[in-house]
Amino acid sequence: MPSTTDRPGTRAVPALTAAAAAADFILILTFAAIGRDAHARGETIIGVLSTAWPFLGGAAVTWLLLRLWRRPLALWPAGVAVWLGTVAIGMALRALTGQTVVLPFVVVALLSLAVFLLGYRLIIAVVIRLRARRRA
Repeated sequence: MPSTTDRPGTRAVPALTAAAAAADFILILTFAAIGRDAHARGETIIGVLSTAWPFLGGAAVTWLLLRLWRRPLALWPAGVAVWLGTVAIGMALRALTGQTVVLPFVVVALLSLAVFLLGYRLIIAVVIRLRARRRA
């Protein structure tokens, strides 16, 4: 668990940045696997990666353009940025490569990835605040 010096509002240590990036990566893969399973497309590794790559690309571009490594666990702006960037760029990449982009899928992606990408950041922020209150 990060110390209070590593809380979302401060500069992150490299290990914390790597953990946040890995969490985003794993949660985006989880989103793709759940979606494939819901549509009975199977959960082969190649299948999950083919569904996930546009969103992983969107997350990577967002991380790089907005330099999210500076405060990777902050709900705002990092969490919101990676969530919206993942969906927007991911959908654009899907459209450019001839994959399906329909309104219901966009809505499901927005909601699911909000829960995943914002959810763990919110939980971490709450835990850190509770620990800080107990110490005070």
